[in-house]
Amino acid sequence: MKFETLKSVSRRDFLAAGAASAAALALAPMARAADDKGPWRGFKMGIQSYSMREFSVEKALEASKKLDLLFWETFPGHIKVGAVPAYVAEQREMLKKAGINLVAYGVVEFDGDEAKARTIFDFAKAMGITSISANPKKDAATFKVLDKLVEEYNINVAIHNHGPGALYDKIDDVVNAVKDHHPRVGACVDTGHYLRSKESPVEAIERLKGRVFGVHLKDVKDATQFKIVGEGDLDVLGCLKALRKQNYEHCLALEYEESPKNPVPDLEICLANVRKALAQL
Repeated sequence: MKFETLKSVSRRDFLAAGAASAAALALAPMARAADDKGPWRGFKMGIQSYSMREFSVEKALEASKKLDLLFWETFPGHIKVGAVPAYVAEQREMLKKAGINLVAYGVVEFDGDEAKARTIFDFAKAMGITSISANPKKDAATFKVLDKLVEEYNINVAIHNHGPGALYDKIDDVVNAVKDHHPRVGACVDTGHYLRSKESPVEAIERLKGRVFGVHLKDVKDATQFKIVGEGDLDVLGCLKALRKQNYEHCLALEYEESPKNPVPDLEICLANVRKALAQL
């Protein structure tokens, strides 16, 4: 996925503008997520907005609220990376009015260009985002930049696996990439793409313990066909147990690839199946 930037301004002014209202996004949704007896049993249940990629951002936010998915990982097609304080304030106000907490962003590319990476981190900081889902180049220069910036900004980078033929295909690809790097360099476990790669999502969660900063909860059948969560080969309960065991506190983002023109009815079934699994925890 490509990202765009808006007209740049003073980095100091930009960060100051973001910091001035940083707490506004984290109030009611956070309180609900902390409720172990709530509908999501303490998980920050949300959605990767790519699931509603053919909806306008306003319509996607409205649908998310109706589905009780109050945590968002947005893809760049809904909210672009932008460096103008007025733009950031506009996006924050839109999210606040919708009652949605933007906690993650992606998937974005990183390479050894620190200035370009800072544009993304500056935006994330100003928006209150805690984790950036990423597809970084597999080279020392890229990871040197990431090690530096995750420390400076206190924002996680979560490497996103993307199935057969991708830079990060197998569990080992991600495990080996994050090994010996900053603790904030970790993984966004896309359960569906691991199934496409004939890997176990539960094993991925377990092996990446301590570095799982995002989950795209997605289902696939026979390594080929995207399905409603709970109707493919995904061990939904096993994933939830593995996450609970390591006190996972980041967004559990439902993602659905099918029916992009109107995914809501299928998303409702996905969530019903997630609730069934949660009831067994």
